[in-house]
Amino acid sequence: MEKVVKSEAEWRVQLSPEEFHVLREAGTERPFSGEYVDTKAEGVYSCRACGAELFRSDTKFESHCGWPSFFEPSESEAVRLIEDNSLGMVRTEVRCARCDSHLGHVFHGEGYATPTDDRYCINSISLRLEPKG
Repeated sequence: MEKVVKSEAEWRVQLSPEEFHVLREAGTERPFSGEYVDTKAEGVYSCRACGAELFRSDTKFESHCGWPSFFEPSESEAVRLIEDNSLGMVRTEVRCARCDSHLGHVFHGEGYATPTDDRYCINSISLRLEPKG
């Protein structure tokens, strides 16, 4: 996979202020405010910053957490997982492997009836849905 490397100034030109805050500054959109929270459309979810395929609609599930949830990325190499010790807790940050943009966090062992028992809790603003068909 070819990496996408841009300066912060280049990202600021490409992304809206809200997109930049989440994707490049590891911000979080408000719960239940994102465009894809309740989306049921079939398709592929790509990185809003670089277009890399990240998740597929058949791995999206209802977690009622306020953000789109997926039980696995479309390919294991699509995302990078990084230990996140911010906010006084240990979490696992999810980043796009191609452009290193912040996507959200992954949680394991919460008891969801999914094949992996993982919940990739991803900001809608980090994604772009390419509908199937």
